[in-house]
Amino acid sequence: MDKKIIIYQIFTRLFGNRNVTRKVNGSVAENGVGKMNDFTPTVLRHIHDMGVTHVWYTGVIRHASQTDYSSFGIPKQSPAVVKGVAGSPYAIADYYDIDPDLAENVNSRMEEFEELVDRTHKAGMKVIIDFVPNHVAREYKSVKKPTGVKDLGQDDDKTMNFSQQNNFYYTGMPIDLSGVTAARNQDPEKPYVETPAKATGNDRFDNRPGDNDWYETVKLNYGIDYCNGRGRSYHFDPIPNTWAKMTDILLFWASKGVDGFRCDMAEMVPASFWSYATGIVKNRYPEIDFIGEVYDGNQYRTFISSGFDYLYDKVGMYDAVRAVIRGERPAASITYQWQTVGDIAGHMLYFLENHDEQRIASDFFCGDGNKAIPGVIVSALLMRNPFMFYAGQEFGERGMDAEGFSGRDGRTTIFDYWSLDSLIHGYYDRRHMPKEEKALALKYQQILRIANREKAIFEGDFFDLMYVNPASYQFNPRFNFAFLRKAGSDVILVVANFSGDRMNVKVNIPDHAFDYLGLPETTVVAIDLLTGEEQTVELTRNGQFPADLRPYSGRIFKFTIMKDDTDYVFNEHNKDEFPPAHTAEHLLNQVMIRLFGCKRSTNAHVERKKSKISYVLDHKPTRQEEKAIEQMMNEMIQADMPVTFETVDIDNLPEGVDRSRLPKDASQKIRLVRIGDFDVCPCIGKHVRSTAQIGRFELLGTNWDEATHTFRVRFKVVQ
Repeated sequence: MDKKIIIYQIFTRLFGNRNVTRKVNGSVAENGVGKMNDFTPTVLRHIHDMGVTHVWYTGVIRHASQTDYSSFGIPKQSPAVVKGVAGSPYAIADYYDIDPDLAENVNSRMEEFEELVDRTHKAGMKVIIDFVPNHVAREYKSVKKPTGVKDLGQDDDKTMNFSQQNNFYYTGMPIDLSGVTAARNQDPEKPYVETPAKATGNDRFDNRPGDNDWYETVKLNYGIDYCNGRGRSYHFDPIPNTWAKMTDILLFWASKGVDGFRCDMAEMVPASFWSYATGIVKNRYPEIDFIGEVYDGNQYRTFISSGFDYLYDKVGMYDAVRAVIRGERPAASITYQWQTVGDIAGHMLYFLENHDEQRIASDFFCGDGNKAIPGVIVSALLMRNPFMFYAGQEFGERGMDAEGFSGRDGRTTIFDYWSLDSLIHGYYDRRHMPKEEKALALKYQQILRIANREKAIFEGDFFDLMYVNPASYQFNPRFNFAFLRKAGSDVILVVANFSGDRMNVKVNIPDHAFDYLGLPETTVVAIDLLTGEEQTVELTRNGQFPADLRPYSGRIFKFTIMKDDTDYVFNEHNKDEFPPAHTAEHLLNQVMIRLFGCKRSTNAHVERKKSKISYVLDHKPTRQEEKAIEQMMNEMIQADMPVTFETVDIDNLPEGVDRSRLPKDASQKIRLVRIGDFDVCPCIGKHVRSTAQIGRFELLGTNWDEATHTFRVRFKVVQ
């Protein structure tokens, strides 16, 4: 593995919707809907720039909805058994079809999905979709199943409550929806009819579901008889009919280029089925990942042994970190959560938001997305396992709208047609994006890039420091959490501060950490990967590592344990340069490379008031080309790209860094400065944290030396 898995969950029909009508219980015509085509290469590049490796497109398979697409040959659903106008994405109406809401051309919806998969792959990310194995919509009917495939329930014996070869369970009685509010408002002349009634998706085996049930769904039969009067009995030989049909559905989507499945309520389906299905799918598609929504910690190891690559760690790590953020538990309690699943830690999926959970910034969680930053740092960097975040989380989306069926509950609706300003600003109109959202997104980007670029994080060893850091005036385990990561000669010390107060702490590093990680006693220069700040520390057994912690933040100190620990200073910059102009120099180098195909400048004089920089070009730039330099510079500045730092071995320089330009006495470790994915350059000078902080770039004048083909640029940055 060459990077950590970072999953970005997207509720697809909300993401690209820029209609701001937002009528409560509004129709698709009134409130609009996002499309698959909204994920342009530019949007996908921005997502990838966040550090994302996998995109989970939630709700792409056709599900029950009150929107009428019958003119396209899609069966109309009864509103009595649909939650919300748009419907739940977990009430699947056709496993072989794409939701028509998401298509620009409904008749080409599958082709548009295939194009989305291709664009996502070209953007450097993998695709995850939902697989909903436990239940389907009450009016499930496939109109897109491949030739020769029999529909679910097509051959069921409906006179039997349970049969091993039935796909559904039957109650023997007509459906009674008197306990369902939505059904009370149905047209009395066209009532919903289901005879005999099927068992409801949340294991309700009578014919009378209520509002608190998954009344819009029916449960699939995997060969377990729940109603035989003697408890459950299992009938897995011969293979139940449902097993084969559901495995074929997985293979169908894998053939479309899907890279993984997030399996809804996986624990409600027998582990024996998962062993059967994952074995078949992975035999044909070895790289496919299975992610299971499992809440029973006692079953974690069973499902991992059944073929799951990763499982939700909701009842463990999520609940713990949420409580720490809210001040309900001490930060030290996080240690117990990873220890509980220590032997399978690499299989646990950490997250702080998803479509089921309340938004961090909601009044129901902590009211401010910034307060969760230490939780993001810990969750993303603690182990090698994946981290997931939900679209809008990085902007502090509050989820406090009362959209309709969803209500005001601190969650973003999955039942209604709606749009989110945070996503509109973040991906389609950054000019109107509030500064607070930009600042929060930058923090996420920095943390997640560190997670999948630092070898010590994505494949390194881990050492929890909490047991040797009890409460003292130098460390408060109620608010502070600290741990080490190490790979090769690179060591990262992470110290998080869940408090609203600034803290100066001293982290004890015990003798055992030196032995376990193979650390020498030495003097190190530690760089905070979040700020670029450096500090020199004596690394000694049972010694202390000082850290100045800002409120709701953390430090991610990286240092090398090699004897030669000196940094290389590129182009002889000094650390007292004006950060905006210094960062503009990096940006200008890359702009000139892209516009003229030249090399980086080797002659620069950068100052606060005015700067000069020279390039060797093959021709004298025209006035139009000079204007293009200024225009492109300001476009890149306004793109507000993050400026991040990392230290790499000289033998592993990334693409774009010319090793031949390094001096002969360059140190083994090189500090790189990245501007988004636009530029990377060795340097230890001071920089701004994002390009918007540069200000406005003004081209003051140019000079051309015909003899040497040297183009001299004079510029300044206006704050």
